[in-house]
Amino acid sequence: MIDTHAHLEMSQFDGDREEVIKRAADSGVSLIIDVGSNLKGSKDAVELSRRYDFIYASVGIHPHDVKEINTETYKELERLLAYPKVIAVGEIGLDYYKNHSPGDIQKREFINLLRLAKEFKKPIIVHSRDAGDDTFNILKQEWGSESGGIMHCFSGDEDMAKMYMEMGFYISIAGPVTFPKTEKLRNLVKSIPASRLLIETDCPFLAPQQVRGKRNEPAYVRYVAEKIAEIKGVSIEDIERVIMLNVYNLFNIGITDGSGRITYKIRNSLYLNITNRCTNECSFCTRTTDPYVQGYNLKLEKEPSAEEILKEIGNPVKYDEIVFCGYGEPTLRLNLIKEISKEIKEMGGKIRLNTNGHGNLINKRNILPELKGLVDSISVSLNAENGEKYNKICHPALKNGAYESVKEFIREAKNYIGEVTATIVDMPEVDEEECRRITEKELKVKFRVRRCNVVG
Repeated sequence: MIDTHAHLEMSQFDGDREEVIKRAADSGVSLIIDVGSNLKGSKDAVELSRRYDFIYASVGIHPHDVKEINTETYKELERLLAYPKVIAVGEIGLDYYKNHSPGDIQKREFINLLRLAKEFKKPIIVHSRDAGDDTFNILKQEWGSESGGIMHCFSGDEDMAKMYMEMGFYISIAGPVTFPKTEKLRNLVKSIPASRLLIETDCPFLAPQQVRGKRNEPAYVRYVAEKIAEIKGVSIEDIERVIMLNVYNLFNIGITDGSGRITYKIRNSLYLNITNRCTNECSFCTRTTDPYVQGYNLKLEKEPSAEEILKEIGNPVKYDEIVFCGYGEPTLRLNLIKEISKEIKEMGGKIRLNTNGHGNLINKRNILPELKGLVDSISVSLNAENGEKYNKICHPALKNGAYESVKEFIREAKNYIGEVTATIVDMPEVDEEECRRITEKELKVKFRVRRCNVVG
């Protein structure tokens, strides 16, 4: 568990700071980023990072305090930025809600602090309240995506989040996601790709609903993670793993598993990554550029054998289902699917096949009778409402008739597989309602929309 934005240096923790940090560690928090909001706070954040291995520091001047900035302030920030455990510039930005500093000074110093971050090649942690347009415009003019950063305690809409993510930012969610009347924020969380999501407490402020009215602290970041896991329909372990990878990618701190996985667990399903080869080059797929799913690296050095996969599966009954999926088209290894499935079924396991529907094209025969009794359910990527759009989105190796072949595969699957689902990815150019009509009225199978995980 990681808290990407805490203020343990603030006076609210003066009476029991060590106890708070111990509670965080005891509750499973493995990393805290303590974020300075003025010069004294930045110095104190650095001192905390010196004292505790799992605390890192960010240094900056909050928009409330930029009216006090002078030349000496920047000299001190430069000195602090030289310390190895200072990993970002922040908290910086704009706040027109309280206007403790005049707006023109806020904008001027926001730009100066961005330039300081550029000079030191550090990511930034951005505060923006009632200043959405100015914040975005300044970042667009002054900040490249090379260093990235965090939109801290984000409360904007989906369109704004998308624009920030396209600029290389991560979206950080805090305690308000647990409040009863923040349905808009929860809907936003649904739309944020896991690869761009972070969590925080912003303690001592914004305590989650479970401890509302109390002083917030890093141990309570678990409540934020639990709510996001609920919203995303995954386990808290899935959220922890994703956040850890995102923190590693942004700050190069923490631990991540760099090895390619041949099996990986999401919720209580075990997924099998049997190939990285595919007959599509879908525009929404990051198989070749960023081969991660829910924090797992799925890049294979070599395709695994049936023996290797079965060894990792162990007893299949402990999972809700075993899923042939991964980052490739499983039916390219049809014989392996059949061999593994036979073993799993004999042990009482349940099997799902996720496929692009090219199995008959690949194997030059109707493969579905061979899967009868082995595969309990099948999920087929329809992805478009017509062949022209399918070719544009999926770039199939066999363009002529690929889309109609997928539809025929779905029709035929009903004769051999107990449960058949056609899926699409929620890309703007795809007509969801027409795909639903084709699926439910024409093909007469279940329909599901999958979230697009590609930004930009």
